[in-house]
This record gives sequence, C-alpha cells and structure tokens, in this order.
Amino acid sequence: MKKNKPFAFAVGLATLVSTLVTAGAAPLQVDPSIPAYAPTSGVSGNLNSIGSDTLNNLMTLWAESFKALYPNVNIQIEGKGSSTAPPSLIEGTAQLGPMSRPMKGKEIDAFEAKYGYKPTEIRVAVDALAVYVSKDNPVKSLTMKQVDGIFSSTLKSSSEDITSWGQVGLTGNWAGKAISLYGRNSASGTYGFFKDHALKGGDFKSTVKEQPGSSAVVQSIGSDLGGIGYSGIGYKTSEVRTVPLGETANKAFDCTPENCFNGDYPLARYLYIYVNKKPGAPMDKLTLEFLKFVVAKQGQEVVAKDGYFPMPSEVCKEISAELAK
Repeated sequence: MKKNKPFAFAVGLATLVSTLVTAGAAPLQVDPSIPAYAPTSGVSGNLNSIGSDTLNNLMTLWAESFKALYPNVNIQIEGKGSSTAPPSLIEGTAQLGPMSRPMKGKEIDAFEAKYGYKPTEIRVAVDALAVYVSKDNPVKSLTMKQVDGIFSSTLKSSSEDITSWGQVGLTGNWAGKAISLYGRNSASGTYGFFKDHALKGGDFKSTVKEQPGSSAVVQSIGSDLGGIGYSGIGYKTSEVRTVPLGETANKAFDCTPENCFNGDYPLARYLYIYVNKKPGAPMDKLTLEFLKFVVAKQGQEVVAKDGYFPMPSEVCKEISAELAK
C-alpha cells in the first residue's frame, strides 16, 4: 500500500488489475473469485433506505435485483444526501443508511448516545470522485493546488485564486474564458469529501452553483463550455470528460480503476451502507440478506453496470465474513 494516499487497497495489485481491467472494456469486469449470492428461504418484508444521492442509482438497481429473487420484499429508497442517513438510523425510520463518506465523529456519538453502541459500517463499492469539464474543454490535467484555487475561497493549499481557464494554461479563445463552478449542497457526502480532501477543509467559493443531485452537477457542466464541477464516476455522460489530477502537472492520473486501486488517483473513496446492529445480537434477516447480496458477485456486477468500481474479492470476502458473525 502506498503511504500518504487517501485510498489504496492492500492487495496483490498486479493480479487485481489484470483481472478487473481490460483495455477499452466497458463495463468493468467483476473479480471472478467473488462468491455468488445464494438465495435462502423466509425472506420478506419492508426495507427503508435513506441517505446518499451518489448511491441512489445503485441502491435502486440493487433493490430491483434483490426483489427479483424475493418478490415479497419491498424496498423504499430516498436519496437526499449522506447527512440524512445518521438521523434516519437513529430515529429508526430507515434500516439502511447509504453514505458516500464515512460517518463523522459527532454522528457516531449521537447514535451511540441513543443505543449504547456504534453503527455498523459496510463498504459496498468504490467510487472515483471525478472533476468534470465539458467534453470540448482542452485542459489536460490539474494539480490539487489548482483545484483548491479554482473551488476554494480560503486557499488552504493554493496561493492563487483561479477564475479563468488561462490561469491553468489554456490559450487562444480559452485564455480569457471565465471558469463556471458547479457542486453539491452541504447535505451531500460528496460535498464533504471534496471539501476535506480537495480543499483541505477550506471553504467553497460563494460562486459555486449548488445542485440538488450528482446527476444535475454533470448535466450542468455538459451544457456549460466553461464549466467545472465534481461528482461520482457513476454519473459520467458523453457530454463531459474527467480531468486527470495529481500533486504536480507531470504526475497527474485519471480516475481509472487501476489508479484508484493503487492510490495514485487522489480522490478515490469507498461508498458505504450503515446499519443498526447490536453487538452480539443477530442482524434482522432481511437487512442481512440484502447486504450479503450487495457484496456478493451479483451485487458487485450491479456496481460495474452502474459505472462504479466493484470491490476486490479480498474485500468482499472480508465483509461477508463479518456479516456472518
């Protein structure tokens, strides 16, 4: 594992990448050694999921595939932002709390104050938080300092307030073109992750046009030639492209699976589902079977289909073993 990287897998990368990544292949192939999910009897009832917008499509696809196995299951999904997951779990209005960032200490403390134990965190997929521009924008790459200069008003790591494309090396008609900013609102885990990792905890500029969802961010950039913004890799469209990022211009990496798995891409992250499980007590069967499905082969195939990166077999098996306890 590379040090000083926000995300990297401590696994045999040569084997992993050769298994998962085929040049030019789409969608991404799932690690064939991930065990398949085996349906069981007696699974029925209602599940409520409240949380991340980034995970909204994934949760919907997982729910559809799971219901195909269990017709007597009903799953309601609401995706308004990761910050809505912890209070929903605390209040008992949801059994599933999808989040695109880890729970904050104060959220865990609030849960523990009510139940006397911490919520259970389940890793479910890998996401590259991409910086998007219009497909016609010729910018080759950006350093993380430039990203800070573009999006932040506090400039924790950048010494330059960047407002035009000429300031990041574009010439001709692009040199004087103003940069138009798009992002998420503060309820979003994507907003929080980008703030922490790209802006070093700094503040966003007031000129960032906050969008209600991940898809809206990408759609806005696709129709704005000077636009730039951030969103999950699963929301990429033909109207935008991802910008390679790095600490220096000559060491910038695009958000490919390989660059995420080895820690080179600086904004890779896990996606999570949090649940309320009392230590030493069994999880309710419906929630347990849904989570087992998500980290099994069929669930990770859904991840790849939706444009995110399926987890390596080692991670899926580790999570499955924890769920079996």
